[in-house]
Amino acid sequence: QVQLVESGGGLVQAGGSLRLSCAVSESLSSMHGVGWDVQGLGHRGMITRMTFGGPLEYAESVKGRFTVSVDKSKNMIFLQMNNLKAEDSGTYICFASKRNPGTYTNSHFWGQGTQVVVSS
Repeated sequence: QVQLVESGGGLVQAGGSLRLSCAVSESLSSMHGVGWDVQGLGHRGMITRMTFGGPLEYAESVKGRFTVSVDKSKNMIFLQMNNLKAEDSGTYICFASKRNPGTYTNSHFWGQGTQVVVSS
C-alpha cells in the first residue's frame, strides 16, 4: 500500500502563492504517474497529472498559474500555486498511480489532503 502525506496548505490572500508538498512512501521511479486533485466549491477533480514518460496535464482553470514537479531522489511531489484566486480554495490531495505487474492497469493511491483557503 503506497502512502502519501501532504503538507503546505494554509490561508493566503488572493494573488498570493503557496507551495504544497507530498511525501510518498515508495520510490517514484516505481510509479506510472503522480498528480493532484482538489475538492472544493469552485473546482472538483484533477488539477494536474504527470505521467512519467508521457503527457503533463493541467485543468484549464489553473494553466499558467500552477506547476507540478517531483524530486525522485526524495520521493516528493510538489505543487507550486501562484496568483491564487478565491475559487482555488479547497482540499488538495496528491495521488500516485502504480502499474500492476504484468498488466496495463494501474492501482491508484491518495493522501488525506491539505486545506487551502484563499481570501478575496
